[in-house]
Amino acid sequence: MKLNHILIGGIMLLCAAAGIFAIFKVHGPSGGDNDDASAGKNVPTIISVQVGTLTNITLHGYINGYGTVVAAPATANQPAAGATLAAPTAGIVAKINVVAGQQVHKGDVLMVLNSSTATFNYAKAELERQKKLFAQQNTSLKNVEDAAAQLASLQVVAPLSGTVTSVNVRPGQAVDTTTTVAEVINLDRLALSLKIPSAQAGELQMGQEAKIASQPPVTAELSYVSSIVDPTDGTVPAWALLPSDSGLRPGEFVQFKLVTETRTNCLAAPAESVVTDDSGESSIWIVNGDQATVTNVEVGLREDDRVEILGSGIKAGDTVVTVGAYGLPDKTQIKIVNSADETTTNSPQ
Repeated sequence: MKLNHILIGGIMLLCAAAGIFAIFKVHGPSGGDNDDASAGKNVPTIISVQVGTLTNITLHGYINGYGTVVAAPATANQPAAGATLAAPTAGIVAKINVVAGQQVHKGDVLMVLNSSTATFNYAKAELERQKKLFAQQNTSLKNVEDAAAQLASLQVVAPLSGTVTSVNVRPGQAVDTTTTVAEVINLDRLALSLKIPSAQAGELQMGQEAKIASQPPVTAELSYVSSIVDPTDGTVPAWALLPSDSGLRPGEFVQFKLVTETRTNCLAAPAESVVTDDSGESSIWIVNGDQATVTNVEVGLREDDRVEILGSGIKAGDTVVTVGAYGLPDKTQIKIVNSADETTTNSPQ
């Protein structure tokens, strides 16, 4: 009896196993058809990207660097706008008539000295005496001139009108002809001193615009370019005259962009849409419907977040992949997650 029960139980287990096998054979492990499972393996990958638009704009070529604000150098038409003053003779500072920040006129006496041969007061009195004697015809013109020269040697005189930017000595201090005693600068005539790498010096022309990153921004004009390369650092000295109301001060170290080229009607792409490989070849991805097609391009001027591109089959208004372009296979199915206009609002004008 037990044997019959065992046989019947074994037959039932075999039947159940055969049924389960048949179900998996027909429907597969997920309960669907085999055709549906195969179809699932062929669903294309969709990549989310951001896009921008190709536009026709004006772009500029720049030389970027840093410069120092200085007094304008002398030109054929004007003297230098600044002067560093030395003691005219060895002696002791007797009196200082100015302070830093004071406005002075050309010819003003800034300070006086006493020398080992004469004090300022004595030299001044002697000149007056010689003038009176000359008027009475009791002395020679040479004696008057000698007295005037002696007095001049004991005075530090402003060689130009401007602002006293520094006083470097104090009363009672000993000085000689190598001692810098003061500095005067006309703050309405300043320049930006530039040092341009010699490899870029060929792009320089008089009158080019230098945009200075100050607050507020200042625009200057390139006024001088040296014909000699500085052997110490391989740069070419140049300077640009600043407007009188620049608000800049001597000694300031500022960033500049020198405009060396202007191109109108350039076809430009968002900078992040242009991918350049290790060999130097550049590409963009043009959006066609729900696909992105790679297109090889040549890159020109770059300004801010826009890049000039040249290539066949591309035009203003084309939509290109920006974020997500790097490493994107050709004719990839994409999903756009932004508006193309969002990347063009800050493009150069």
